[in-house]
Amino acid sequence: MIDPSLRDRAVQLYDAFTHEHRDRRTLLRQMAALAGSAVAAEALIAGIAASPAAATIIDPADKRLLAEMRTGTQAGKPARAYQVVPKEAAGPLGVVLVIHENRGLTPHIQDVARRIALAGFVAVAPDLLAPQGGTPADEDKARDLIGTVDYDLALAQARGFAADARKLPRTTGKVGMVGFCWGGAFVNRMAVAGGIDAGVSYYGPAPAPAEAAKVRIPLMLHYAEKDTRVAQTGAPWVAALKAAGKPVEAFTYPGVDHAFNNDTSAARYDKAAAELAWGRTIAFLHRNLHG
Repeated sequence: MIDPSLRDRAVQLYDAFTHEHRDRRTLLRQMAALAGSAVAAEALIAGIAASPAAATIIDPADKRLLAEMRTGTQAGKPARAYQVVPKEAAGPLGVVLVIHENRGLTPHIQDVARRIALAGFVAVAPDLLAPQGGTPADEDKARDLIGTVDYDLALAQARGFAADARKLPRTTGKVGMVGFCWGGAFVNRMAVAGGIDAGVSYYGPAPAPAEAAKVRIPLMLHYAEKDTRVAQTGAPWVAALKAAGKPVEAFTYPGVDHAFNNDTSAARYDKAAAELAWGRTIAFLHRNLHG
């Protein structure tokens, strides 16, 4: 069993590599110093990093769903999105845009979209790296690309996806958004910019508290207790939203790391916290998109 303090330090190093764009050689050197050898370092990294092999919970060919990759343009630039529609549904459905992490539209995010569809929604997961050629298979390259995203263009494309989604058949005309990490930050920015009816942010860095006055939609915010990087922005954001009288529900899950919902990362995934947050998320979306 890995010593908890060693594991926590390893997670911190990996998160610094992921979010501060450190090079992989630096990560390996730091992990080897921590773990005692290059072999042990690689094992630590493998346990923390997302594993595409563990991505699928809902089969892409699940007969309850109609799933397809759609391409076109939004805001005058190439656009791509994974759309999932439940084949059988009682009554119109709300639409949920699923916003990816800083690795782009991965198999895991596509799987999350299928889970949301099975929970009673139309799910649309945009690839916000499409204007740059689309999500690459190499996650390090995807992280490099995400740092060069034209954020105004990404917001405009998301508003375009939301506007198109309102016109889909068998829908309520309401559009929510769920985002994780980079995507969680994106949900907060969309709440400020407008264009959606409800938002759920998982461990997403927050805008400046002064932006809270611009929010016009209900928000649900999920935070990890050990994720101090995001907490530094999240706490003031929640306080500002509440002070401005905005409809916000915020939860901090004790003893868990950033990305605790990502079940493809063995070291960071926390089943109890993930299931609790997921249940709250689905109930929130039903209230706001089907009410």
